[in-house]
Amino acid sequence: MYKFVKRLIDIVISLTGIIVLSWLFLLLALLTLIFNGRPIIFKQPRPGKNGKIFMFYKFRSMSNKKDENGNLLPDAQRLTKFGKFIRLTSIDEIPQLFNILKGDMSLIGPRPRMIEECLFLDEKGKERFKVRPGITGWAQINGRNNITFDKVVQFDKEYVDNMSFKFDVKIFFKTIGYVLKKEDVNKVGTVSNEFYGDYLLRTNQITKEEYAEKMLIAKNMTEALFSKKQKHLVKNKVRKLKLAAEEDYDLESKTID
Repeated sequence: MYKFVKRLIDIVISLTGIIVLSWLFLLLALLTLIFNGRPIIFKQPRPGKNGKIFMFYKFRSMSNKKDENGNLLPDAQRLTKFGKFIRLTSIDEIPQLFNILKGDMSLIGPRPRMIEECLFLDEKGKERFKVRPGITGWAQINGRNNITFDKVVQFDKEYVDNMSFKFDVKIFFKTIGYVLKKEDVNKVGTVSNEFYGDYLLRTNQITKEEYAEKMLIAKNMTEALFSKKQKHLVKNKVRKLKLAAEEDYDLESKTID
């Protein structure tokens, strides 16, 4: 019953937010264009409910600066002052209101992770695919960027097991406090600046061969999504593509036709 109510709440809040914040959308779009260039919106395929891939939206926080060989500079050198500001205040996340309205995401839920990271998830970690990913979640008010990924998995599973209206309200209001205080935005050698596969490799939880195999799978899946031959799929069927095969969310066996 709550799943239906939760979806209804998501639609009302996202639609209201898009209308009320339309002026902010336009302002941020203009400032992003001035300080970071095109494209204004950062788009990336991410696994959602049932492992279904969707296009995740954010305002871009980095420029397209390249070296003398035409290669993009490291992220730290491309992150602009304006980009740091919108990250610090979390207003770069506002475009995800459209993800919520479309049904790809929810206001509250596990944060959507990259394909590369999801391929390294164990059965416990795959519990996240039982619900829609959210703009904010239980892990975000329990450390956000300053906890290791295994802790994120733990908090995400706790949310999935205990999802309720009361729990969502608690997370919502605590998130407001976190954003206002700007807590746990800066990383301290954890989630955002250590890739989950690297963490597993560093802690000897996987072998180099397993790491290379999963990274190759992720690379092939991402290239297929963006290849010229697959553009019509990305445009018309991206929400139908799944990382999960059948009901067990087998993220490794799914191929893209």
